[in-house]
Amino acid sequence: MTKPRVEGFCDPEFSKLEEIFVKSVESGFDDGAGFALEIEGKEVLNLWGGYTDKEHKTVWQENTLVNVFSVTKAMTSTCALQLIESGKLDTEALVSDYWPEYSCAGKEQTKVIDFLTHRSGMFGFQKPLPQDSWEDWNMIVDRLAKQEPIREPGTTQGYHAMTFGYLVGELVRRIDGRSLGNYFKEEIADEFDIDFIIGLDNADIERCADMLMLSGRPNPLILILLSLPNWLLPQQIKNFKETLRSKEFSKAFVEIMESEGSDFRTSDYPNSDPWRKAEIPAANGHGTASGIAKFFGILANDGQRDGKNLLSPEIIEQATTVRTSGPDLVLFQAPYKFGLGYMIDAPFSPIGMREGMFGHTGIAGSAGFADLNNKVGFGFTNNRQHSLGKLYRTSNNLAKKLYEIL
Repeated sequence: MTKPRVEGFCDPEFSKLEEIFVKSVESGFDDGAGFALEIEGKEVLNLWGGYTDKEHKTVWQENTLVNVFSVTKAMTSTCALQLIESGKLDTEALVSDYWPEYSCAGKEQTKVIDFLTHRSGMFGFQKPLPQDSWEDWNMIVDRLAKQEPIREPGTTQGYHAMTFGYLVGELVRRIDGRSLGNYFKEEIADEFDIDFIIGLDNADIERCADMLMLSGRPNPLILILLSLPNWLLPQQIKNFKETLRSKEFSKAFVEIMESEGSDFRTSDYPNSDPWRKAEIPAANGHGTASGIAKFFGILANDGQRDGKNLLSPEIIEQATTVRTSGPDLVLFQAPYKFGLGYMIDAPFSPIGMREGMFGHTGIAGSAGFADLNNKVGFGFTNNRQHSLGKLYRTSNNLAKKLYEIL
């Protein structure tokens, strides 16, 4: 077995970031990873290294794609924001104005903004999806349209881990006619040469890294925690324990598909062709670190690049104004802050370290963000999922050192 190595380039001003990234890969903490950084519209760093597979037979390349899970929500939100900017989508309108079938079963007063802020009470499926049905978009959105909400729409914040993309994506499809993946490809990825894809074809799959997800076996420390009486625990730990046992957490992360091991935090199906080829606009975007850094770098610089407009500064300001701030029923009662689809403050991750930051994190450790004040576009990707305490260790270390340099 050869020692993992890192390739790419780094402006000498940011050499300390390169040292952190090299250590994360060469130590084996990150099996395979990519890291890219834009400052004021210029890529100053693009590094990659490690392996794309569990057996460490294939090395990570510059164009290696990896599933970044919920980082995808930022791309999906941007598609909706383009429709808001063009006047085709109104955040204060009822969802049923665009999607009439949705107006039933207690969802009649749901507004578009409820989808974008994780406040629609639809953070899971009332009944798990049929096995291996990821590519059946119509069936999935039809189920969501017909089901009762888990919580009353508009009253609470509960992270829509999987359903966010179907709900927002169906609005885009109803208005524009294209699927979310096709809309993103034609209006954003192709237009700005961003290597990020929602719904892969066979050629794309050939350059994918495998995801190395956590084992489904319970962590012994978690089992001990669940056995302790609440009066022994501080409030934050009590919230964590109660969330793990809650129907909200189960609906959002566990009861998704009718198959053994359907918990997408631990299962192997992120490496399956049905998952990769489907359009799952909340969770299965695949990209390179450079593509993610470029995407957020454009947003950080007034939404403009090479004379073309991704989003106007006015829409970016609207989208990055905090609209909801928890406590989040699904994410351990933590004070996650969201604008219009973007994370503004994500505890445990880099997002929120500085004012003017927004973006999204992924459940396996990937992170992407823009910094409006420092004109930064940041993209970190990896393929080994770590436990919660270590989940964003590398991206946190990189971001902290970045701001020491800046």
